[in-house]
Amino acid sequence: MRSRGLRGAAVVAGLSVLVCAPPAFAAPGDPGGPRYSAGAPSVGDPYFPSEGNGGYDVRHYDVVFSYDPATKRMDATTTITAVATQDLDRFDLDFRGPEIGSLTVGKHPASFRREGQELVVTPRPKLKNGERFTVQVKYAGTPPVITDPDDSIEGWVPTDDGAFVPGEPQGSPAWLPGNDHPTDKATFTFHATVPEGITVVGNGQLLSQTTTGGRTTFVWDSTEPMATYLATVTLGRFQVARSVTPSGVPVYTAVDPQLASQSAATVARIPDIVEYFSSLFGPYPFASTGAIIDKAPDVGYALESQTKPIFSSAPSLGTMAHELAHQWFGDSVSLKRWSDIWLNEGFATYAQWLWTEHNGGATAQQTFDSASNYGRAATSSFWQTVLTDPGPVDMFGNVPYNRGAMTLHALRGKIGDAAFFTLLKDWATTHKYGNATTADFVAAAQSASGKDLKGFFDVWLYQKGKPATW
Repeated sequence: MRSRGLRGAAVVAGLSVLVCAPPAFAAPGDPGGPRYSAGAPSVGDPYFPSEGNGGYDVRHYDVVFSYDPATKRMDATTTITAVATQDLDRFDLDFRGPEIGSLTVGKHPASFRREGQELVVTPRPKLKNGERFTVQVKYAGTPPVITDPDDSIEGWVPTDDGAFVPGEPQGSPAWLPGNDHPTDKATFTFHATVPEGITVVGNGQLLSQTTTGGRTTFVWDSTEPMATYLATVTLGRFQVARSVTPSGVPVYTAVDPQLASQSAATVARIPDIVEYFSSLFGPYPFASTGAIIDKAPDVGYALESQTKPIFSSAPSLGTMAHELAHQWFGDSVSLKRWSDIWLNEGFATYAQWLWTEHNGGATAQQTFDSASNYGRAATSSFWQTVLTDPGPVDMFGNVPYNRGAMTLHALRGKIGDAAFFTLLKDWATTHKYGNATTADFVAAAQSASGKDLKGFFDVWLYQKGKPATW
C-alpha cells in the first residue's frame, strides 16, 4: 500500500565505472553466425526499461552481509545460482549498490563494468545453454536510497536503529545484485550479522540466531520462489513474538517498541485474517507469515514483502488485511508486466473490502458505492486513466487500487458469487508461485462463468470514463 507525493532525501547510485577490460568478441559457433551472444540487458518492461535481464534464470540467492547502523556500512557477498538459457558470452545483473571488490563466475574471476543500474559481466569460460553456474559478487559501502517516479523512496532506508528495506518496484538492486523483475523468481537465504541487540527480520523462516563477541548472526531461509522486489532484511530494535494460525501456519512478528502499544490490537488479528482469506482464496501459500512494524517516517507506506509485510508506522486493521491478501495476489501470483499492477493492488484492495465486511464494517457493496469509489462524479479525473495502463507515476495511486477493486466487485455481480469465488480460488491455485497477465484473468473469468465477458472487461479495464452499463 503505497502513498504518492512523498519527499525525502534520496540517493540513486548510477555512476558508470569501468572496472575491467571490455568483453572479447564472441567465439564462432554454427556456420554463418556466432554461437555465443550477450544476454538481453532488460526484459523490456516499458515502466522500468532497465529492470531484468535475459540469458539466464536465477534459481537461488545466498546473501551474506554485516551491517553497522552507526556507520551505515555494509560488507556483503551475494552468491547467485542460475541456469543459462542461451549460449552466453556476456550477461547483466541489476545492481545500484556499493563498490564491488571482486566478481567471479564459477571458480574464475570475471571481467565486469557498471553502467547505471547494469552490472555487465563477461564470464571466462563462456556459458553454454542449460549450464548451471554461480556468480559471486563481493561489495562494501553504504547502500543507497532509491527514488521512484512518484517521489516515494525505497531500497535501503536508514532508521534511527537500523534500516527499513522495501523493494517495490525497483529498490532491491540497492543492496542485492540480481535479476530484478517479477518474472524471474528464486529462493533466498540471508546470513545477516549485526551488533548485539539489533534484530534482523527476513523472508521465510528463521533457521538460526547466534551471538558471539558482541555480534549476532541471523539466518533466514525462504524456500518458496520469490520476486526480488519482495525481499527484505529489515533490521532494528524489535519486540519479537511468535504464534500460530488456527491452521498451523507459524506467525513471526517484529514490532518497534515505540509502536508496540499502537500496533498490538492489529497484530493480534493476523491469525484471524490469514484464516479468513484462506477460506476464500485457498490455503495460505507460504510456510510462514507475520509482519514487521518499524518506525520509518520518511517512507510513509506499507509493503507486502513475502511472508512478512513491512509497515513504516503502526498499521490499521484494514492495512494489515490488505498486505496479507497480497501474499496470494502479488506475492504467490505475480504480474508479468508492471502495467498490470491492478492484479496486485485491485485484488488486495477488494480482499480488504471483504475483510471489513466480515469484521462487521461496511459491506463490499457499500464500499463500492461510496464517494471514494463509484460515487465519484463522472467528470472526475479518477475515470480518465486506463486501469491496465496507469503509468509509472500513478501505478500506486487510487486507480489500480480502487478501480481495480470495483472491477472485481462488478464482475462478482455479473457472474454471481459461486462463479466469482471459485474464480479467485482457481486463480490463486493455477498461478501459484508464478506470473500472470490481465489477459490470463479475462480468460479465466470467461471460463469460470461460461459467459462472454468481452464487453464487460472492455468497459472496466481498457476504456476511460465512468462505466455506466456492463
